[in-house]
Amino acid sequence: MTRANDQDYVRLLKFGDSMYRCKQLKRAALGRMATIMKRQKYPLAYLEQVRQHLSRLPAIDPTTRTLLVCGYPNVGKSSFVNKVTRADVEVQPFAFTTRSLFVGHLDYKYLRWQVVDTPGILDHPLEEMNTIEMQSITALAHLRAAVLYFMDLSTQCGYSVEAQCKLFHSIKPLFAGKPVLVVCNKSDIVKPDDLSEEDKAHPQGVLAEGAQLVTASCYTEEGVMDIKNKGCDALLAHRVETKLKGSKINAIANRIHVAVPKPRDEVERAPFIPDVVLSRKKYDKDDPDRPKLERDIQEENGGAENYFLANEEWKYDVMPEIMEGKNVADFIDPDIMERLEALERKEEKLEAEGFYDSDEEILDSEDERHAEAESSRKLTLAKKHSKNRTALPRTAGMRTMSEMAEKLTAAGIDPSRLQERAKMLAKARGAQAGEKRKRHDDVDEGMEVDGDEEGEDGIGLANVVANAREVVAGRAPKRVPTKIASDDGSSWADLVAPVCPPPDESDDARCTSTLSRRCTASAASSRQPRQASS
Repeated sequence: MTRANDQDYVRLLKFGDSMYRCKQLKRAALGRMATIMKRQKYPLAYLEQVRQHLSRLPAIDPTTRTLLVCGYPNVGKSSFVNKVTRADVEVQPFAFTTRSLFVGHLDYKYLRWQVVDTPGILDHPLEEMNTIEMQSITALAHLRAAVLYFMDLSTQCGYSVEAQCKLFHSIKPLFAGKPVLVVCNKSDIVKPDDLSEEDKAHPQGVLAEGAQLVTASCYTEEGVMDIKNKGCDALLAHRVETKLKGSKINAIANRIHVAVPKPRDEVERAPFIPDVVLSRKKYDKDDPDRPKLERDIQEENGGAENYFLANEEWKYDVMPEIMEGKNVADFIDPDIMERLEALERKEEKLEAEGFYDSDEEILDSEDERHAEAESSRKLTLAKKHSKNRTALPRTAGMRTMSEMAEKLTAAGIDPSRLQERAKMLAKARGAQAGEKRKRHDDVDEGMEVDGDEEGEDGIGLANVVANAREVVAGRAPKRVPTKIASDDGSSWADLVAPVCPPPDESDDARCTSTLSRRCTASAASSRQPRQASS
């Protein structure tokens, strides 16, 4: 239902003409989903109760070897399960203490077995049985197990022997194809021989139908292990018999050959045992005349016999544990106490001087202290250098060699010397590195290069305000010198103009002798280009 609702509103969302309309559709869809879930409130609550009930049910393996305990209430079923397994089933002196199935496990003949304790069953029609009794009926009907039917001959359970035998006949159809043992519990109070002639006839009628009779007492634990052994053996024999009757045994039996030796005559040939073997006595540790073993000789002499030592007598030396009042397993130093006292005095002196008061890291050696001081000094210098260094903007305009030459020429500066210097630096850098460095993918932050000449790579120009603080304070006009870099921006220097040529050779020169050291080119920021000025 919710899926159909989702599909409808997803289809409507495709035609939403505004964000507000889409939000309203989403709100309506969530409201319809909440309404649908509220309508399913009671079915969901019922499913939750079923889940809780199933989680409380024991994990019963229907394929493993099983002993199923059943009978009237308060006849000793749970007591037997507690005796033969590690299960902790509640036992009380009133009926219907066990209200559900309990499972315990035991080992018999190196096999794993499970013992199922069922609630008590009363002798009335199946339609009148309640949920507790139906758990026992279901277990008897669906589990392939050995059935242990418990009876209380003392009638302390509140039901007579005749009633208990009638219950056996009532549920007998559920025992079909299963080995059955009738357990007469509480034999410490009443045994089968102590019953009256009338009561003795009822158990005999049960035994006439192929069941085995076993007496036991869970209070004194008499016959409890006998019940377990007989029940397990009966189930194993029944499983083998069932497999022999099946069709799979023929395919397996045809591939098995059992060789049985046959006697060649009627002469009896008894096994021969030498007299020396018969005359040997069993080893007794307390017998003084017993033969000595290597261990006995070792204990007498206090050493091992199989050690190869320089002196044969050293084998029997007893290893001392205490020598001169000290344990030989510890390191023996005659001056250990004096050294300990000296160390304690040194620690007291350091503590008095406040050596351990600071939280700083304690350096062990002189080399570590020197390395720490050198590292601190380098860090201080790096901070000072970065503080005094002029910070160039990341958006400083990068121009190609041809553009720079055009701008310098327009400003009246001869760029030939810069071009020659750039070529020389590029050749030197190429000889050292072996190849050109890879350029950045971002063209705006890198320098554009025109042409294939080697000297045109890595030249940058930037206009920098040299007196920013004075300009902000209004004390001086702005000075914008041009910085030039020929090593991909690693180091910047002032752009130095050449000496002014004579007026007759270059009438349009724009620099004078007073401004021949620093000039400002029009190669400033790409966002705010400046006019060329000297």
